[in-house]
Amino acid sequence: MLRGDKIGLRARHEDDIPILRAELYDDVVNSSRSESRPWRPVTPGAQDSRLMVDDTEQAHVPFSVVELDGGALAGTAALWGIDNHNRSAHIGLGLLPGARGKGYGTEVVAVLCHYGFVVRGLHRLQIETLSDNPAMLRSAERNGFVREGVLRSSAWVMGEFLDEVLLGLLAQDWKPGTPRPGTPRPGTP
Repeated sequence: MLRGDKIGLRARHEDDIPILRAELYDDVVNSSRSESRPWRPVTPGAQDSRLMVDDTEQAHVPFSVVELDGGALAGTAALWGIDNHNRSAHIGLGLLPGARGKGYGTEVVAVLCHYGFVVRGLHRLQIETLSDNPAMLRSAERNGFVREGVLRSSAWVMGEFLDEVLLGLLAQDWKPGTPRPGTPRPGTP
């Protein structure tokens, strides 16, 4: 398990799947805001490709986010689009409704940076998020990510086009465990 101060990132367990499906993916609005494809219902008991782990897939590393105090499932996180030639990847995360507003997002990003830069030896990490997602923007920027651009009207979400913000962080600019002014210490995994 990769650890922060309050959360850990571990392998996805079979019993995580029904919780993640019910609290993240069956929520039409949340799923529409976090997926680049349209929401669709998944038949109960069916294999859901968004949640299933293919251990042979090298370009996508999914984690379950758990609270270290008690081990409760808090959400999902991933390094995806891993490009070993260019040594880059994308970060994604989704927190369960009960885990939001506790600073977990900032810590998840910090632990994913540790995994990407230290464990995987990547050079660049990237985050794309909707421009009206202040929690993700804050989590990224507290970890040193820089806004690199806006993709205007690039995401179709619940009947309207929204802008996406592109943020990047290079390994040489990453400062593990160094709190930004006015932010909580994200923890050194």
